[in-house]
Amino acid sequence: MQTLEQTQINSTTKEYEITGMTCKGCEAKVKKTLEAFPQIEKAEINVENSDGKLYFEEDVSTTILQQKLSEIGNYIITEKENLSKNDSVNYEEIEINKSDNQSNNKVEAIELPNKSLTTYKPLFMIVGFILGVSIFVQYPFTDFSGMLLMRHFMAGFFIVFAFFKLLNLEGFANSYQMYDIVAAKWKGWGLLYPFVELALGIAYLINIFSFYANLITIIVLGISSIGVIKSNLDKKKIKCACLGDVFNLPMSTVTIIEDLSMVAMALAMLLI
Repeated sequence: MQTLEQTQINSTTKEYEITGMTCKGCEAKVKKTLEAFPQIEKAEINVENSDGKLYFEEDVSTTILQQKLSEIGNYIITEKENLSKNDSVNYEEIEINKSDNQSNNKVEAIELPNKSLTTYKPLFMIVGFILGVSIFVQYPFTDFSGMLLMRHFMAGFFIVFAFFKLLNLEGFANSYQMYDIVAAKWKGWGLLYPFVELALGIAYLINIFSFYANLITIIVLGISSIGVIKSNLDKKKIKCACLGDVFNLPMSTVTIIEDLSMVAMALAMLLI
């Protein structure tokens, strides 16, 4: 097997800008796809810088690379600079069309949107619906209970949020390990987490194992909050996995409030 130094000497090396990657999962998927080309000896991909370096035994056009990446996601690859001594610098602007229901659509990169209230509209709507159902389930409010409201809300929250995560379990796990301190060390926790949420939701819904449900909620979301707070303090531009891989929501203080609110409610139900 060639060393990296040998690969750099014996092969043509090119640098590319690769947009559309939002997590380590994207990085791994792009790397695997590019290294599947027999002409490519090695692919070094960096999601944080949205770029990559390819080592070729035999040149592959950017158009062909783009076609292959378009099959696995909305990624756009453009050549930045040709580093081979025998080749001149080459810059390309590529527009790739994909067939979707017999119509051509331009592939656009998936980029994290700005952290504005409008960005979180799907999250606010989902939480609002859960809160509304949790309130109206006590109609006609003759004996309204705040504790019952919290229990119903937490049941709905865990069940609904687990549902979105389970729509793409692998995608959620890849995003979650970007910031959660446990999932970063053990990816299996990301794969297990939605099922823990679902179990907690059912426990709150039918009101069983109340003490343990509240205790587990405090521990699990308390630990999760550590990674969320750290990511916000470090100002990392990463995707929030609270709604799984369905919505492209950026990490922000909204996620902190979400986690800590659930911890506070579980603590209140445990102590009162």
